[in-house]
Amino acid sequence: MPREDNQVPLLSDQDVAYESGEKVHILGINEPDEEGSSVVPPFSWKKLWLFTGPGFLMSIAFLDPGNLEGDLQAGAIAGYSLLWLLMWATAMGLLVQLLAARLGVATGRHLAELCREEYPTWVSMVLWVMAELALIGADIQEVIGSAIAIKILSNGILPLWAGVVVTASDCFILLFLENYGVRKLEAFFAVLIATMAVSFAWMFGETKPTGTELLLGEELPSIGSSGVLIPKLSSKTIKQAVGVVGCIIMPHNVFLHSALVQSREIDYSKKGRVQEALNYYSIESTVALIISFIINLFVMTVFAKAFYGTEIASSIGLVNAGQYLQEKYGGGLFPILYIWSIGLLAAGQSSTITGTYAGQFIMGGFLNLRMKKWLRALITRSCAIIPTIVVALVFDTSEAALDVLNEWLNVLQSIQIPFALLPLLCLVSKEQIMGTFKIGPALKIVAWLVAALVIVINGYLLLDFFSSEVTGVIFTTVVCAFTGAYLAFIVYLVYWGFTLSVRRHMLPAKLAQGME
Repeated sequence: MPREDNQVPLLSDQDVAYESGEKVHILGINEPDEEGSSVVPPFSWKKLWLFTGPGFLMSIAFLDPGNLEGDLQAGAIAGYSLLWLLMWATAMGLLVQLLAARLGVATGRHLAELCREEYPTWVSMVLWVMAELALIGADIQEVIGSAIAIKILSNGILPLWAGVVVTASDCFILLFLENYGVRKLEAFFAVLIATMAVSFAWMFGETKPTGTELLLGEELPSIGSSGVLIPKLSSKTIKQAVGVVGCIIMPHNVFLHSALVQSREIDYSKKGRVQEALNYYSIESTVALIISFIINLFVMTVFAKAFYGTEIASSIGLVNAGQYLQEKYGGGLFPILYIWSIGLLAAGQSSTITGTYAGQFIMGGFLNLRMKKWLRALITRSCAIIPTIVVALVFDTSEAALDVLNEWLNVLQSIQIPFALLPLLCLVSKEQIMGTFKIGPALKIVAWLVAALVIVINGYLLLDFFSSEVTGVIFTTVVCAFTGAYLAFIVYLVYWGFTLSVRRHMLPAKLAQGME
């Protein structure tokens, strides 16, 4: 039967995100469409349930320990004044993730695979190295967050490095759950997200903020009233504002989501079935990020209510946050210190496991490796765990040193953001790749504006950081040379993306072969 004009490429025999036997079966996929293959089937709650899962795994990156630290610092230093920015930053993150899902569904391939196919070999290798570095940086923060929680819950019996070793075992949990199917894995993450929600909601209830404070804010000395519905920004909180936006886009999460959406059976010969999948994924991703926004709001509000305007506000971080909460609110039936630690542990464990998952797709996609999952997970996990153990041994006794390390890791991830965003936007804009599912002019403009805003904001973070940290002629020269090469590579990515249609690797003739 000839293919429809949606021009969706057929899956190849190369490395794929999911084998056909691993995919979740969707009701009615094998039934003939009486009204034509271009017609989208009517909405079904059962189908929505079957498509639900990938968006929640994706949302975990919005709840990792790095984000929680950004939330608590923003709340403690800026009060309620950045709640509106948290909401809009989450909305920007949702747009990027929906584009990643669109790419994966419409092409049947994930971002790492397409980068390998569409860019020159040397470019795809650079993109792979950058993606791995971003993943390692995120993983170190996530593992350290879990280790801090384990240290607190064990009353200090287990040092930081021991918590890292315990957390390292999560890749085996992933492999164990994968043997029982995708849905079991997704259910496990749902339990972890629910644990975070309950823990931080409990803390939220302990602090007793009012609805008026959240929506309209309270009168702040520097900027007046500001909350979720009143956008205001002060020069005194610009660094926290940049941090809130900067930590929303995680490079490895873009790669991850474009692969996760391929875990469902989709009939690529029928345009209506592809659009149906896009519709369901859009709904479940939106719901997942609304939940993540609420959880982040809980954390920011707790620390705003407890510590805004106090002398210790600027010194609060992941390491000492639980202790400060304990001193503020006391023990009670279930001490808030342990409630915080349970939520932090759930955040760290879930994000490190999804990081391992993302690492498998990134390595397999860029290198086209077909190897056993346990071996790929072991390699991916080792790349992050070994440096993390070194970090834990060196910085175990120094909170200040851990804060400095965290800043450097944020810089590392900020540097990598263009190398996930730019290829994504270039690929979803091209009809030769997306067929009729390419994004339209209006969405393209909005997406590029969001990408530009995120890159500029992270550029401000980098400039602010290096202006205070870079000293000496040699170091300054090295940083300047690196910055020049970095900007040149970004320009090259944009140029290559806009001229992709001229040098299309997968020519229409190749698509025509799949139509015969």
